[in-house]
Amino acid sequence: MQDAIKVLLVEDNPADADLTVETFEVSKLKIDLSIAVDGVEALAFLRDKSRYAIPGMQPDLILLDLNLPRKGGHELLADLKADDGLRHLPVVILTSSEAEQDIVATYAKGANCYVTKPVDLVAFQKIVQAIEDFWFTVVRLPTR
Repeated sequence: MQDAIKVLLVEDNPADADLTVETFEVSKLKIDLSIAVDGVEALAFLRDKSRYAIPGMQPDLILLDLNLPRKGGHELLADLKADDGLRHLPVVILTSSEAEQDIVATYAKGANCYVTKPVDLVAFQKIVQAIEDFWFTVVRLPTR
């Protein structure tokens, strides 16, 4: 039996988080989704200091919103890519921002791709499914 694919969603909007959860639940793949509501919680999770963290269980992929409380997505991305133990993790920016400066800045900080969230419910689900299809069936990720 194949191990579940581990995804960390860093998202403070409960509606977007719920929609992402629902989309992954109907997936043909086995996906374990963890959610952090801001960059501080995400770093605690990734560094095994969160009450939700399972020691040594880093995600295969991080879905990162940019507009977060406490520690925003730009700052978290910079922290991830500066950390020898975390920089290898692929990071997909999944945000409502269409600002060119956000796109340029996140790629400069090492984001693996940038996806703008559509406002339409069905379109959002299609985007999440496309991310899943690409990252878990096309791309080859390093083994744990």
